Amino acid sequence: MKRSLAILLAVCMLAALLSGCGAAPAEKDKPQIVTTIFPIYDWTKNLLGDRAEEVDLIMLLDDGVDMHSFQPSVGDMLKMTECDLLIYVGGESDEWIDEALEANPNPKRTALRLMDVLGERALEEELVEGMEGEAEDTPDEHIWLSLKNAALFCAAIRDALTALDGEHARSYEAAYAVYASKLETLDASYQAALDTAPQHTLLVADRFPFRYLVEDYGLDYYAAFSGCSAETEASFATVVFLSDKLNELGLKQICVIETSDGRLADTVIRTAERDDVGVLTLHSMQGAVGGESYLSLMEKNLDVLREALN
Repeated sequence: MKRSLAILLAVCMLAALLSGCGAAPAEKDKPQIVTTIFPIYDWTKNLLGDRAEEVDLIMLLDDGVDMHSFQPSVGDMLKMTECDLLIYVGGESDEWIDEALEANPNPKRTALRLMDVLGERALEEELVEGMEGEAEDTPDEHIWLSLKNAALFCAAIRDALTALDGEHARSYEAAYAVYASKLETLDASYQAALDTAPQHTLLVADRFPFRYLVEDYGLDYYAAFSGCSAETEASFATVVFLSDKLNELGLKQICVIETSDGRLADTVIRTAERDDVGVLTLHSMQGAVGGESYLSLMEKNLDVLREALN
């Protein structure tokens, strides 16, 4: 509720700012591209290739900021509404963006909503056995955690860059070909490793934003919360369920995401009366990770999956 109110106030303040005193957009030295989250920023940076220095590329969410709790400032909204190209997910956490764009139209701005690119391929949020919460008919917005989706989105970003700057279309196409090849190679590595893994079920004592990833490679999972859940405390029933599954499946590893404090995983392990279980970290990339790239983090996730499923 507090987040919704803060965003509504920012939207209203922006509308007043842009309409007051005949305000005109500030002059820009370079084309300005605004991305919301780290994966989109990193894809765009790679697809710009040699042109990256000629563009003002902005990521709204700084390192460590979770998209589910991000509260944009008026300055953030101003960047978003006055840029030449805006690229965002378009899921539930981005509803404020749709509202801001509708309230502040700009005919010179192009907005690329990746949920629209995904279309009917989008999956619904899922409530699996043992998970806290209630089922909701909401599209799962963690669409970047699929290498197959990433290839689709990069093609759309390439096209948007070409529409913005057709003079350098060949450069964007060449950069896309190189990056798409890397995505395809890593996708094949995932498929080969997970096809031959002795175990095909993940146990995650945390939120689970990896629905698209497990669907890509035919994995099963149990988790404490859905990917967008705001809950942080698991019930006794959920702890017992996960600990029973840990023993039933004979798993030697339990997973968390990078924002976890590890307490729930430790509780599940203690409840299972096991002293031979490790805790592994999967990267959800809901906030940026300094010094890493989208590909490097997906490679690390593959290493974690190999260990978790062996």
